[in-house]
Amino acid sequence: MEITEFADRADAGSHLAARLADLRGQPGLIVLALPRGGVPVAAAVAQALQAPLDVLVVRKLGFPHNEEVALGALASGGVLVRTDVPGAASVDEAYWRAVIEREQAELQRRERSYRGDRPWPALSGRTVLLVDDGLATGATMLAAVRAVQAQAPARVVVAVPVASPEAVQLLAAEANEVRTVVTPAHFRAVGLWYRDFTQTTDEQVLAALGTSGPRP
Repeated sequence: MEITEFADRADAGSHLAARLADLRGQPGLIVLALPRGGVPVAAAVAQALQAPLDVLVVRKLGFPHNEEVALGALASGGVLVRTDVPGAASVDEAYWRAVIEREQAELQRRERSYRGDRPWPALSGRTVLLVDDGLATGATMLAAVRAVQAQAPARVVVAVPVASPEAVQLLAAEANEVRTVVTPAHFRAVGLWYRDFTQTTDEQVLAALGTSGPRP
């Protein structure tokens, strides 16, 4: 049946898990969610695949006066990605420094909140499944892929319920595989594919990390 809308992120995660069923029980598989919106999706995937769930914190670097457009992204481990969206070349360095400093501070806050003293999971030689609630430009996921690649995994699979064709093409060049439930030709926004796209809270992230799948 063709998907035209997901009820919410958990429903999207269930549909995505069905596309990933061949990975169930694979030794060394780990699911890394991009918080916050990717966590409810990844929790459903991790439960269905019987895999451990953790998070990889990323932050979008928004365009001046329109922060929904990604100039780039930061990821845990000091990874910085810059995109080539129209107008990016005109953004001055003072803005770049300010937005990077602000988002780096939020990234560190979320790392402390979600991870605390718990160490970063070992990824070397493992299959890493990177999950978010959707991809528009793909900038934040690209930063996540590069952060994971630095840990020498055996395989990196990007998995999302919905993505633009451009984001899939971008990520297919760097990840081993990209899997989606829907890749609409006329993509407009991730939230339009969800009946309930309410913002995920820190409390929901912590609850998911405490209850979904065996811990790494």
